[in-house]
Amino acid sequence: MGETVKIAISPAIQLGGSLFTPNQLAEIGHVLGADAKVEVTPFKQLYAEVALEQRDAVKEKLEQIGLDVNPAGFVTKSLIACNFCKGAEEAGLETAVALNEAIAGIATPTPLKIGYAGCALGTSEPLIKDIGVVKMRDKFDIYVGGEPKGLKTSFAKLLRSVVTEKQLIPTVIALIDFYKENAKGKEKFGKFVDRISLDRLKDMTLMGKEGDGHETID
Repeated sequence: MGETVKIAISPAIQLGGSLFTPNQLAEIGHVLGADAKVEVTPFKQLYAEVALEQRDAVKEKLEQIGLDVNPAGFVTKSLIACNFCKGAEEAGLETAVALNEAIAGIATPTPLKIGYAGCALGTSEPLIKDIGVVKMRDKFDIYVGGEPKGLKTSFAKLLRSVVTEKQLIPTVIALIDFYKENAKGKEKFGKFVDRISLDRLKDMTLMGKEGDGHETID
C-alpha cells in the first residue's frame, strides 16, 4: 500500500452513549479489510489507517451506515458525550448533536477534547476535558483547561455559566478560533488557558452577545 492516512470513526451522538451496532462493526471490518489495525482511543473513536486514494470512498461507505468519520491527529475530536440518562430532551441530545457537527474535525495546534454532560452528574467527565459543557436545567456551564494526563492533572475551570442554547455553539467555536490564532506552536490548551488567563477568556467570549466575538493577542 502506498501513502496512508489515519481516520477517526465514531458512532452517532445518541441515547445510551457511544454505541456501535453489530452491523456497523461488521461493515467497518469489511470496508477496512482483514489486515487493518483498528485502535480504540480515549476519545470514544476508532482510529484506522487507510490508503490515501481510498479515504473518500471509505468515508462515504461508513457515513452511509450512520457513522461519523473525521481526520485523526491535531484536530478537535468528536464530542465526548454522556449517555443521556436523563432522557433526550432533559439532557439536551439535540444540542449535543449540533455541537458535535459544529466542532468535530477542526484543525488545531494540538488534539482538542470537548466533553458534554447532560446534567451535573457529569458521567462524560467534562472537567478533565480541554473544554467541558454541562447542561444545568435549560442553561449550560462551560469549563476550560482540564488535563487528565501526566503527574500534574488538573480540573477544568468554570469559564461561563447560565449560557443559553443559542449562545453555546458560538461560544465554543470562539474559544477554538482564539486558541488557533494565539497558541504558541504546539501549546496544549490547558497551558494556553493558564498563559492567557481565565479572565481574558471570559472577556473574549463576552464580547459578542451570542459569544461570537473574539480578538487576537500580540
